[in-house]
Amino acid sequence: MTARIKVLIMGAAGRDFHNFNTYYRDNANYEVVAFTATQIPDIEGRVYPAELAGSFYPNGIPILAEEQLVETIKLRGVEEVVFAYSDVPHEYVMHKASMVIAAGADFKLIGPRQTQIKSTKPVVSIGAVRTGVGKSQTTRAVSRALIALGYKVVAIRHPMPYGDLVKQRVQRFGDMDDLVKHDVTIEEREEYEPHINSGVVVYAGVDYEAILREAEKEADIILWDGGNNDIPFYQSDLHIVLVDPHRPGHEMTYHPGEANLRMADVVIMNKVETATPEGIAKVRQSVQAVNPNAIQIEAASPIFVDDPSIIRGKRVLVVEDGPTLTHGEMKYGAGIVAAQRFGAGEIVDPRPYTVGTITETFKKYPEIGQLLPAMGYGDQQREDLETTINRADADLVLVGTPIDLSLLVEANKPMIRVRYELQEIGKPTLLDILKDKFGQKA
Repeated sequence: MTARIKVLIMGAAGRDFHNFNTYYRDNANYEVVAFTATQIPDIEGRVYPAELAGSFYPNGIPILAEEQLVETIKLRGVEEVVFAYSDVPHEYVMHKASMVIAAGADFKLIGPRQTQIKSTKPVVSIGAVRTGVGKSQTTRAVSRALIALGYKVVAIRHPMPYGDLVKQRVQRFGDMDDLVKHDVTIEEREEYEPHINSGVVVYAGVDYEAILREAEKEADIILWDGGNNDIPFYQSDLHIVLVDPHRPGHEMTYHPGEANLRMADVVIMNKVETATPEGIAKVRQSVQAVNPNAIQIEAASPIFVDDPSIIRGKRVLVVEDGPTLTHGEMKYGAGIVAAQRFGAGEIVDPRPYTVGTITETFKKYPEIGQLLPAMGYGDQQREDLETTINRADADLVLVGTPIDLSLLVEANKPMIRVRYELQEIGKPTLLDILKDKFGQKA
């Protein structure tokens, strides 16, 4: 019998697990000796469980810190390393490739042909060229349009399995009680809660073929809600990709966002109302250069605050979406826009007040600056976020995340939510495109 090729998968508890499940799990030609993990706090040091790993892995597969990559290649005789996480510069990917090659292994990227699953139902997928470009409000807009056309929509969200992987194999979120039942993190809640509030059932978890088969039982159309700038896990009938004029050029320099752009059926340039003409023009040029046949939409993401007068003249602590500020590298979000637009007296720097894991986040991502990322990957991080908010010398907290953070954090000062929705400019609209593709359901 030919010796199995020894493989290590570099990931962040998402694409890496999916690549394993779809390509390696039952493949007798390969032995996956380890995963490495990065981007997400405290996910290394675990084991991908035997219950999910299949018959070749009775003891499961260790998940190591990415810092152990070179050491593991040499100690375990790794022959191939698969890069399987997202929202990183092209140069970063090639630096990792150089490390792997120098350590004696091959470096590999696996494309969608090997990993995308075919659904029995139509699939609309939402992707992006970067984290933080506006997928959430776009996904909500698409679901509203499909519901208006008479379809039962079920959303499947890109994985965020930060807890017990066996319990998280297939998760269904139909109401707010399910968020409590599954003990979700702040990051998960940010993605699931808006769907639930719109009456859309959400599935997520670890095994995305099993997830799809469950979702198909109650859906007319599957809505893939992508994470970061990853490629969809499912074969898509309509792939919608967002580009960001606030980060012009990134659509061509980040992995796998450029691939998403090249694959797109529809390209949405979001947030044009706050972008520079130069940024808009550069992104238009990129789209025209690599995907001139895509349908193009320009859109705004207007913000809403219930009582803007509360903000005027106040010293405000601004809380924004965590991943958008960290590996998404955004310098501001809806909270900052609201603070500036509605006349905040001062934006309070959170850094003197941080504790524990929030302090560590700022050390890892010093470019965050005067914003507080809503980090909450575990109980300790949620507690540290709450403590930081309460220590801050501010009059109120502006929350630019998609959820009601006051349900998770007991603050000693008022918390004001900033909401935002996608607003298409001109024609065609998403409703026009979806109606043309799928028709009006009888």
